[in-house]
Amino acid sequence: MTFDIALTGINAASTQLETISNNIANNATTGFKRSRASFADVYAVSTFGATNPAVGQGVRISGITQEFHQGDTTFTNNNLDLSVEGLGMFRLMDNGSPIYTRAGNFALDREGFIVNASGNRLTGYRTNNLDQIEPIADDLRIDYSDLQPRASTTVELSMNLDIKDPVLPPFDVTDASTFNFSTSTTVYDSLGSAQLANVYFHKDAPNTWSTFTYVDGVEISQVGGDELVFDTSGLVQSVNGSPGGDFTTNTYTPVSNAEPMSLTFQLQELTQFDNSFGVNKVVQDGYAAGRLEDFDVDPGGIIFGRFSNGQAKTMGQITLTTFPNLQGLRQIGDTSWTETFSSGEPATGEPGSASLGQLQAGSLEGSNVDITQELVSMIGAQRSFQANAQVISTGDTLTQTVINIRR
Repeated sequence: MTFDIALTGINAASTQLETISNNIANNATTGFKRSRASFADVYAVSTFGATNPAVGQGVRISGITQEFHQGDTTFTNNNLDLSVEGLGMFRLMDNGSPIYTRAGNFALDREGFIVNASGNRLTGYRTNNLDQIEPIADDLRIDYSDLQPRASTTVELSMNLDIKDPVLPPFDVTDASTFNFSTSTTVYDSLGSAQLANVYFHKDAPNTWSTFTYVDGVEISQVGGDELVFDTSGLVQSVNGSPGGDFTTNTYTPVSNAEPMSLTFQLQELTQFDNSFGVNKVVQDGYAAGRLEDFDVDPGGIIFGRFSNGQAKTMGQITLTTFPNLQGLRQIGDTSWTETFSSGEPATGEPGSASLGQLQAGSLEGSNVDITQELVSMIGAQRSFQANAQVISTGDTLTQTVINIRR
């Protein structure tokens, strides 16, 4: 019996050493979670009840569990290196089956899908035709197609027209002495071609101005200009006789033979104060075609594409998944897990929602193995192994003594 009991101790110590060795070997593995061996004593119980005192029969492994606390974060220069600050795991597809990991070292494959080193695709929420997030799980893909141009439709102006400026003779675009001020901006047609829009301000009478709009040298304002009237507070009172601050130009066909277009000018922020002319803001809503130059991921998992025309486009959203019982997950290698009955049903959502953590782009979560702790545990396991081996040696000596009694 002594040999059998000591053997269970040796087996338990060996398993503990194997667990510790695996932890130490993976101390630099991205997203690795350390394991811990748990033990339970063994007693023989007959159908007639246990004797008292009962002699134990050794030890057994009651389980090997993983500790899912967060590892240290290392910062990188790769925008597809992602770490989770808090609860949650990345969800990937492995040949049609979902797997989960904390290792966020991702890259793009030749089709633009976001994958891990094993080629498993990262999943999340896709976008619709309006570039809005739809909560439908799908493989995440970076679309390298050019961003289509958008024709300008509105131009917002914010500036001050000096009330001290004089009333001028009739406007003539070729004579700078016939207009008080001018400003310009670039607008775009449906093909993405840039056009220069010039707006000239002509003072007709006290508190009354006319604006003349030209695009690439062609006038698109109404005949005689668009009338702009200020009230006694220096704010816009009416445009072309209508309250408010908007006017729409005549429809014109761009020189590029793009679709006919018109521009709506928003002048609500124009003022007429006793101050020098100054342009505070000129904003229009069109842009040329753009080529994808870069992309990034925000803490909420939104993937933004950055284009050469200065525009940004939502390309998808990375989601996170958690489980009621993380200890119930089954390890499958490559720092990945699959769900089981014991883990419970997965709960997937946006980073930062409910109990889920947020993402940190350009960083990786390292192993949560503490080398010092493992070395101390290894010494304890080694001592346990040696002690049980000594029990076997002592038992062997006692057996030899008993055998020698008969000699």
